[in-house]
Amino acid sequence: MKRISKLHWTCGDTTVELGVRTQVMGILNVTPDSFSDGGHFLDLERAVAHGLRMSEEGADILDVGGESTRPGAAAVSEEEELRRVIPVVRELARRTDRLISIDTCKAAVAERAVEAGARIINDVTALTGDSRMASVAAASRAGVVLMHMRGTPRTMQDDPRYDDVVAEVVEYLQARVNAAVEAGVRFEALAVDPGIGFGKTVEHNLDLLAQLERFAALERPILVGLSRKSFIGRITGREVHDRTIASVAGAVYAVQRGAHLVRVHDVKETCEALRLVDILCSREAENEGVS
Repeated sequence: MKRISKLHWTCGDTTVELGVRTQVMGILNVTPDSFSDGGHFLDLERAVAHGLRMSEEGADILDVGGESTRPGAAAVSEEEELRRVIPVVRELARRTDRLISIDTCKAAVAERAVEAGARIINDVTALTGDSRMASVAAASRAGVVLMHMRGTPRTMQDDPRYDDVVAEVVEYLQARVNAAVEAGVRFEALAVDPGIGFGKTVEHNLDLLAQLERFAALERPILVGLSRKSFIGRITGREVHDRTIASVAGAVYAVQRGAHLVRVHDVKETCEALRLVDILCSREAENEGVS
């Protein structure tokens, strides 16, 4: 049975109903060094075309990022990140009605992106990477994704250890939800992400996915991003661009364990799989109501 709660997520002037149909967030990396598609969409026209293609394939949200968060990635200056992402956000907001998300940990980038049309701030540091980010998030009234990461992209895979990875990640995200609300961010605007692959071993990732329902205690939408990640490669033996099938399988499993949203590279394949899963789970719920 699909273990998922019905929630509402407020993103600017839009309220997303969750728990009826899985929301798919398409990844649009405007970077030269992202692990999967680095350098593919640095050109504005190509980036926008890819975003529009993902929209046509069924993506509900387009997540634009200008700084790689792959293990070992180097930091990017604020000016360079702004140069990469703002034109893309502005053009996509003009040409599609899909929600635009800005994947950044810099307050100035988030602020400018919201002005350009983004309605979600996706911060891998859970508002801790920039002292201004919480106030920017609160003032913007955008939806906010709080993600768990141990360390920084440069250091996060240096021997990550936990006594109880699930309990510690849940506890961290609860603390970040509380801190965000105290800073003025609306509770209804928050979503949480356990941060698959961010300061975790293969075993940690598997434990988080297998016990994903424990994050329901946070009473906020759960976003899972596992698309093409290295732990999938270690399990399957496949290279980055040959991990679609396993990535889709992981997304389906995450939804069955309680994920409301999935962040993916392969939008068409994921949307087709989740459409069937959503229908089957809805039918299962109807049958249970009859019995």
